[in-house]
Amino acid sequence: MALSLVLRDRLVDVWIDSTRTTETNSSKRVYYLSMEFLIGRLIEDMISNLGLEAEARDAMEALGQQYDTIVHDEPDAALGNGGLGRLAACFMDSLATLGIPAFGYGIRYEHGLFEQSFVEGEQAEQPETWLSQRHAWEFERPEVHHSIGFGGHVSHSDGRATWHPDSGVVATAFDTPVVGWKGEWGNTLRLWSAKPITPFDLDSFNRGDYLAASRSEALARTISRVLYPDDTTENGKELRLKQEYFFTAASIMDLLRRHMDEQYDIRALPDHVAIQLNDTHPAIAGPELVRLLVDEHGVPLPEAIALARRCLAYTNHTLLPEALERWPESLFARVLPRHLEIIRVIEEAQQTEFPGSPCILEHGEIRMGELAFVMAHKVNGVSALHTELVKETVFADLHRIHPKRIVNQTNGITPRRWLHGCNPALRGLINDQLGEAWVSDLEQLTALKAKRTDSEFIAAFQQAKRSNKVALSNWIGETCGVALDPDAMFDVQIKRIHEYKRQLMNLLETVALWNEMRDDPDRDWTPRVKIFGGKAAPGYVLAKQIIHLINDVARVVNADPATKGRLKIVFPPNYNVTMAERLIPAADLSEQISTAGKEASGTGNMKFALNGALTIGTLDGANVEIRDHVGSENFFLFGLTASEVVDRRRQHGFSRNAIEASPRLQRVLGQIFEGLFSPEDPYRYHGLIGMLYDHDHFLVTCDFDSYYDTQRRADIVFQNPQNWASMALMNTASMGWFSSDRTIRGYARDIWQADAPSSALERSA
Repeated sequence: MALSLVLRDRLVDVWIDSTRTTETNSSKRVYYLSMEFLIGRLIEDMISNLGLEAEARDAMEALGQQYDTIVHDEPDAALGNGGLGRLAACFMDSLATLGIPAFGYGIRYEHGLFEQSFVEGEQAEQPETWLSQRHAWEFERPEVHHSIGFGGHVSHSDGRATWHPDSGVVATAFDTPVVGWKGEWGNTLRLWSAKPITPFDLDSFNRGDYLAASRSEALARTISRVLYPDDTTENGKELRLKQEYFFTAASIMDLLRRHMDEQYDIRALPDHVAIQLNDTHPAIAGPELVRLLVDEHGVPLPEAIALARRCLAYTNHTLLPEALERWPESLFARVLPRHLEIIRVIEEAQQTEFPGSPCILEHGEIRMGELAFVMAHKVNGVSALHTELVKETVFADLHRIHPKRIVNQTNGITPRRWLHGCNPALRGLINDQLGEAWVSDLEQLTALKAKRTDSEFIAAFQQAKRSNKVALSNWIGETCGVALDPDAMFDVQIKRIHEYKRQLMNLLETVALWNEMRDDPDRDWTPRVKIFGGKAAPGYVLAKQIIHLINDVARVVNADPATKGRLKIVFPPNYNVTMAERLIPAADLSEQISTAGKEASGTGNMKFALNGALTIGTLDGANVEIRDHVGSENFFLFGLTASEVVDRRRQHGFSRNAIEASPRLQRVLGQIFEGLFSPEDPYRYHGLIGMLYDHDHFLVTCDFDSYYDTQRRADIVFQNPQNWASMALMNTASMGWFSSDRTIRGYARDIWQADAPSSALERSA
């Protein structure tokens, strides 16, 4: 805590100066609204960006403390589920590094994504308690608060509408500074915590009804208590909607207050404000901004809709229908009656101008994807392939009406955390060759391509990778009790557990490899360590069953003397940012095996490649662009393309046909079905195997043989360490384009029309 507070003192001046510069220059601000900010531990980010690592290490050693132990004591704030939240954190880092004035807005969850453990192989969830100790980096701002209403009714008089909520909470602000590289600019991550309007009912308490006395406080805390409450129940749906409105409304109120405090005209809002909606969670921002403009500031409704649209932009992250939120109209009427009125007006205006266009209100539901699209002046996909699929599938009709609205902004990652911070061994090697300027100009890594045939540099590159593998092996030995060989291939798949990400296919290939190793023990097999990491949503039964199967298979394979030293399976529990920072630098092979056409972009694929792992993957998401940049010869491609996936699904019995054509796959499925890996419950996976035969929507069975054969090709390449290292180096050297700095420049140019203030640019120069 002492180290954190000393560092915090250093960055506050930069943070305040940046705010003053923004106000002096009347700069346009970017407001990034996201349900998730997966920020991880901040102490190393702050130390690195302020350039104080050597001083911090010396200070801790002078006090008899171990620096690495100190920095790992900070809780890893799990305020996100995966790529969406980690992307938001990368964007905040790049906005600060580029000196673009910005606020990130989200929720200060009391408990983030659950803490995962395994009980007899099954996922168990416990509350995540990142606030069990003081969070050194946040500043509570009790003077910044906004009243957020729910329910009630709407009255109309003299052409004006007035919303009369019957309940509500107060959103209070907690600010975390986000300082860019070299500490030259600071932005703000503002997270909202829900407080009761009336904290305590003294009358109820005096009557002896102690629970009723604190009911309003308990209800308020519920709003900001847990990330992604289970919404399979009506109460869960209502809480989820309230959460989304709570943080979105507080953020819109906050930016409007700032705009008015700086004495700008309300109609000049688009000149000073750019609002980016990270997925559909904050899509209510459109109706909320219109409500405030009309009901609070007297702007005519058609003009308010036009003003809001000029401010708003929407990032689509998925083609999965279940991820494009839809809310029952009855729920909206009960929770947000004024917003339902405004949505109906937006819908009417859209249909009047473009008859027959896709409906926002349909079959008693409000379609938040369509609402976000209609209320945004720009809609972006997050990889070249994904953006084209957005145009062709989920928003095809809206794209025909608004052909210039959809643009692409391929995702990126911050090199500050995802190489400079997490991989000091490789960082040192690169610094020796290029200096340190690459950290803010990742394209400079291209110069490393000239070292591909330099045997001395390749040897140093290999040593950096091996040192990371030794460190990971030691950690896994300590935490999981599994001994690993650092010279084996470390084959890693870390991401949210989901059918389309196909952890199941990875596991089926692992069982097939185990069978082959047992059948032919004298063959020169490439030793492998299969590493899985990720959490399944508590209500996602099939994903949790896949986790159980991975652990069941690991129990059998790891105990088999016939494959000892050749094959291990490891699934460390509670995957988070800190674990990713251990696993990614040590990976040899990166598993990016989603069904083509399902992964919007991915950013894990970029992190692995930047840190010198080769990718085995489909032509999906940003894999397409990664392969283009690193070269097809340095990428293990397999599987059906997005268009072939669509065609294959049209074939009757496609999955059963694929299984019958693959004796290897038949054998694996038979072993699982017969209970080889679950002898205590032989019927445990009958439903899972039945799904693969009859309802394999994500084409695990159809891609299996191609995947298996490509894995064996990777085995052969790995047996030539110098060639493998040369290919890995080409991955690292080719990843400059995938910096989130490049992505943010694209947003600023194509969507926000926002620049760094001149003084910040001068300091950077």
